Amino acid sequence: MLENYDLIAELTALRRDLHRMPEISGEEERTAARMSVWLRDCGADEVIEGLGGYGVAGIFDSGTPGPTVLLRCELDALPIHETGSPDWRSQIEGNGHMCGHDGHMAIMCGMARRLQTERPARGRVVLLYQPAEETGVGARGVLDDPRFEQIRPDFAFGLHNLPGMKPGEAAIREGSFCFASEGMQIHLTGWTSHAAHPEDGRSPANAMSDLVTRLPNLPEELGIAPGDALVTLSHARLGEAAFGIAPGEAWIMATLRARTDELQERLMAVARECANAAAKAAGLEVDIETSERFAACFNDAEATAMVREACAEAGVACGEVDGPFRWSEDFGLFSSAAPSAFFVLGAGEDQPQLHNPDYDFPDAIIPQALAIFERLVRGRCG
Repeated sequence: MLENYDLIAELTALRRDLHRMPEISGEEERTAARMSVWLRDCGADEVIEGLGGYGVAGIFDSGTPGPTVLLRCELDALPIHETGSPDWRSQIEGNGHMCGHDGHMAIMCGMARRLQTERPARGRVVLLYQPAEETGVGARGVLDDPRFEQIRPDFAFGLHNLPGMKPGEAAIREGSFCFASEGMQIHLTGWTSHAAHPEDGRSPANAMSDLVTRLPNLPEELGIAPGDALVTLSHARLGEAAFGIAPGEAWIMATLRARTDELQERLMAVARECANAAAKAAGLEVDIETSERFAACFNDAEATAMVREACAEAGVACGEVDGPFRWSEDFGLFSSAAPSAFFVLGAGEDQPQLHNPDYDFPDAIIPQALAIFERLVRGRCG
């Protein structure tokens, strides 16, 4: 019990120190270097750095044939100004761990300590610290890195803390777990005119109005089942802030989400068609850009059963998620590489929501997360 207490105290101190020094997506250099040092200190047989960006993978190899189990956490923070006032408040102005990735890293570092104390009996355990989860490019970068073949797993697992649930209680579901999503920016271009003579210009106002009205209604228009897709307008701008100018440009930004990758592709294709049609009807040029693409997260049946079994063995309550979450997680891409499962762990009913400026990962749930991951590893690798 003393050993366990000391480990949790060490992980809590680490988590709070990581919280003080957040680095946003694509800039996680110092954080990654620290994780590499930790893994080496824990006796990892190999540490791969610069994986798909600043990604780090620690390999704990038994030297005996067996499965490879990959556990994944995230390195990146968010460009959010922290308004909370813990003693470990962010020291980097405008950046903050408002999603709990600091806690997820601390949990994974706890697994490294446990593997240092008790090596796997067979196969390998890979601890992956993934970059750039918040922008949706990190998992793709890791999978596209040629060195991923060195750590390609037989099973992959990940978790996310979730405010609104009882602290330390898990939940999972087989099949669709998180929506696919992608951002779309539509730029409409005509030409300006004097506001007294709008007929001498070509305003994108009507086309913009049509798209702002139509895009959120696309799921219903396409006959998609309620709750299976969503289009959210996130920004719109028409012309410049001047009374004397009839506008010549417009910008619309929207996030499109769907339950499956196939449904997401259909939604994106129709949204493009709508933008092109609106521009053509108004005699405008149109430029469409997309970014922050997240694959749908799909839980394999066997891997899901393994999570439930691990929770039972760890003495952690595990509930059933009613339906897929509408938020996205780029862990979903790992299902293309191996049977995988993603689950949530309660952060507390009264905890601020993820991405809120006063959010802070609850250290009290580190032991439950660590216990679940350890049972997952021991169940396959001993």
